Amino acid sequence: MPTPHPSYASTCSLSELAEHPVIQAPMAGGAAGPELAAAVSEAGGLGFLAAGYKTPEAMYEQIKQTRRLTGRPFGVNLFLPQPRTAEPAAVDVYREQLADEATWYETELGDTDGTTDDAYEAKLAILLEDPVPLVSFTFGCPSAADLERLAKAGTRTLVTATSVAEAQAAQEAGADAVCVQGIEAGGHLGSHRDDPQREPGSGGVGLLCLVAQAREAVGLPLVASGGLMRGGQIAAVLAAGATAAQLGTAFLVTPESGADPLHKQAMTNPTFTRTEFTRAFSGRAARGLVNRFLREHGPYAPAAYPQVHYLTAGLRKAAAKAGDPQAMALWAGQGHRLARELPAGQLVEVLVAEIAAAREALA
Repeated sequence: MPTPHPSYASTCSLSELAEHPVIQAPMAGGAAGPELAAAVSEAGGLGFLAAGYKTPEAMYEQIKQTRRLTGRPFGVNLFLPQPRTAEPAAVDVYREQLADEATWYETELGDTDGTTDDAYEAKLAILLEDPVPLVSFTFGCPSAADLERLAKAGTRTLVTATSVAEAQAAQEAGADAVCVQGIEAGGHLGSHRDDPQREPGSGGVGLLCLVAQAREAVGLPLVASGGLMRGGQIAAVLAAGATAAQLGTAFLVTPESGADPLHKQAMTNPTFTRTEFTRAFSGRAARGLVNRFLREHGPYAPAAYPQVHYLTAGLRKAAAKAGDPQAMALWAGQGHRLARELPAGQLVEVLVAEIAAAREALA
């Protein structure tokens, strides 16, 4: 592999990575690829690649593609290895319950005996040998040793937290910043542990309250994430103590996003009126648009991640191929109806202008 990219100075801080306090969320599953990350970074925001579910080789290829598209900083997101806590019997029962779905979509249910570490060590090794400006983490807190190794490589680190306790754990481990994720966020909750005894998403905290609580509990820069769709909302979390805002659903509908066209259309489709947390598609708490699959299978889906993710992968792909969004994982934040189909760079510009207008109105 080549030597570290020359444009990344080891002394840069998180606030120096982007001109504007707008970060594009690393949406795993195909939405957050090189085109989107580069477009956001080129506009003065901070783009992100999602390494989750990818092989180490595919992650590295996307890093190289992004570097060809932009010379500006961008980030890479990693999933932490997951403990083997799923009960095989519960997964087997769910497989039986999904048998009719597989028959309907003429596909096979996936193998659930794969690894649960998402090739974390191999991906980390690549990022240590050929560093990027920023690496973020979801579904846990990396070890102090891993964070120290990245720091020595000149990489800043950002750990996702859904509670004050998780934010404190990130600070104690040595992270450079914390991404506080409110209950409004679309997609998976980045909690360090998905409690199987609780209803998906129960006990979560709203973003503004979480920012304020974390601001008083930790001394690290905070990135606010969850339901943010307008510059006025970004101005609000900045006023509450955040350094920057991270947006996923807002960027999912852009032309540069790799999300399925059906997923993009569903954001503003009047057929889908609300979002809910569910384990139906992945076995982990995640917020998505309420469709038939979520309604029918969410109530009894087991807390078994990533086993359920692999189990339903073929179903979700077959539904998309058939043009049927009713069996797709339509991840979306609570603000999905505010989505704007603008090019990613233009969306950054609009958000920045809205931030300025909101600050002027408050002044």
